Amino acid sequence: MFSLYRVAAASPQIRVADVAFLQEQMINLMEKANEQKVSLLVFPELSLSSYTCGDLFFQSSLLSQCQVALSALLDHSKGSSMITAVGMPLAVSNALYNCAVFFQDGFILGVVPKTHIPNYQEFYEKRWFASGLQCQKTSVCLCGQMVPFGTDLLFTNTAQPELTIGAEICEDLWAPIPPSSFQALQGATVLVNLSASNELATKPDYRRQLVAQQSAATVSAYVYASSSMGESTQDTVFSGHCLISENGALLAESQRFQQENQLTIADVDLELLANDRRKNTSFSQPELTLPPVRRISFTQNETTADDCLRTVLPHPFIPKEDSFLHARCEDIFRIQVAGLAKRFLHTHAKTMVLGISGGLDSTLALLVAAKACDFIGVDRSVILGVTMPGFGTTDRTYQNALALMDALGVTKREISIANAALQHFQDIGHDPQIHDVTYENTQARERTQVLMDLANCNNGFVIGTGDLSELALGWATYNGDHMSMYGVNAGVPKTLVRVLVRHVAQSGTVSAEASRVLEDVLDTPVSPELLPPDNDGNIQQKTEDIVGPYELHDFFLYYVVRFGFSPAKILYLAQLAFTGQYDRQTLLKWLKNFYRRFFQQQFKRSCLPDGPKVGTISLSPRGDWRMPSDAESTLWLAQLETLE
Repeated sequence: MFSLYRVAAASPQIRVADVAFLQEQMINLMEKANEQKVSLLVFPELSLSSYTCGDLFFQSSLLSQCQVALSALLDHSKGSSMITAVGMPLAVSNALYNCAVFFQDGFILGVVPKTHIPNYQEFYEKRWFASGLQCQKTSVCLCGQMVPFGTDLLFTNTAQPELTIGAEICEDLWAPIPPSSFQALQGATVLVNLSASNELATKPDYRRQLVAQQSAATVSAYVYASSSMGESTQDTVFSGHCLISENGALLAESQRFQQENQLTIADVDLELLANDRRKNTSFSQPELTLPPVRRISFTQNETTADDCLRTVLPHPFIPKEDSFLHARCEDIFRIQVAGLAKRFLHTHAKTMVLGISGGLDSTLALLVAAKACDFIGVDRSVILGVTMPGFGTTDRTYQNALALMDALGVTKREISIANAALQHFQDIGHDPQIHDVTYENTQARERTQVLMDLANCNNGFVIGTGDLSELALGWATYNGDHMSMYGVNAGVPKTLVRVLVRHVAQSGTVSAEASRVLEDVLDTPVSPELLPPDNDGNIQQKTEDIVGPYELHDFFLYYVVRFGFSPAKILYLAQLAFTGQYDRQTLLKWLKNFYRRFFQQQFKRSCLPDGPKVGTISLSPRGDWRMPSDAESTLWLAQLETLE
């Protein structure tokens, strides 16, 4: 399962102080969790007694019955490797503690008492419970077992080193520095919270933000289980709000105010968390003074489920919610515009020079340039858009290039490269009838020379149009379209380029004619147009027929660079994301091509022009990606061979 770990937050039906009833509900949920191959099951705070018992917590009968119920749960867990965390009141020495008890296969692994005891507004826990920090004992006898006790416990799987579990209880998360922050720095990758959080207007949103933020700050999976509406409604109402977040993303959430038992289940990616932490130097700061911990070992083999509960998006660079799309597009444009505006002003240039092909990338670059002019208050005529028809230019892209420049009000220039290229072929002794790499690259380099020299003539600088996907695949002519004075699209993958152009076309911020042209650009096949068109004048050289679908390469790029996953895991995730769209052999074919090109073409990325990072991935040699130009791909390609 590629380090996918199945966790669940349980919210059982509740009858206040009815321990036998609570025991029955919890056993029922344990059975369901086992059936669904859950590896870690988390119950709410004080789930064996209910949270709203009040002064009944001082009743010996209630405390002793909770231990009887715990014994029953232990017996029921025998033969199962699932880790279960339940909440219960526990008397230790002269105080009562609000505890999380972890057990597996009939054995208690440890008991973690609550650290922060709330005593404000509707909470009066200090009336009954002491903070775990006050207790001097490090072990207690519980259900006939001598077990570790304390706020310093971490639970580590000997069979899966990247799995360490840390625990906190309700108010601990609301504290200025939650215990889980220290637990994460000491290796906890899965954090659990046994909670009893009552409902207030707007509180669910705050709770979601709090859980998501803590999982992001700690680069962890956070499992939050809260008491259901069966708690006492004397002064407060509870809803059974359960949440599972991973590194800031909400994976699963319960329905609130349900009368039935609920299990909220998700598969968290331990490898994703571990790889992210290795990059994050905050997790290895030697100067940090951390509280001591005791590591409790357990053994739990990786569970292989028949299904995967993760939603794997086929287009990871694009928001899955349409409601976020507008804001995301506007944010990316602001980043690109701010970068270009700063560079234009800094260089004291008078002209922005860029080649306009009628394709997606140059269209996006032109839109950014136009917005940059508006932003700094200069007329768009300072943009010198140059269309440079060559041997592969089709009438469709040519007309779109001209129409778009007219619609956006930029200075337009047309310079054919055909004669210059033919002269160059003659100079170097190349037969123009041989449509090889020399034939193609000559045109790309001639276009770049025209743009650079025009910039010199007009006190300007050349804006690069190549995108992040092309940089990953090396789909650019070295010292041709590979080169510019500022690459505005360098951080934008091809799938996102398309979304950004469509966003402008449909936003109503450009003229009807500009929108029409943008829509036609979106419908045009992606092509460098370096080979002659077919007999009907249509594009013959289609990029995706040669290098593969960009949506696949963007998917591969995301998981290779962002998370460093193995080829096998990336193939597995791609099969989940593109079910019914690409078969396994097709995915494998293009994944091989991605790795081959990604390694072979690093030399182009090692000397990239400046350009803004807009998302989580950048291939700039000065920023996110430092890779030798002569690194070998043997290891990765060999792994792919075994997947045939």
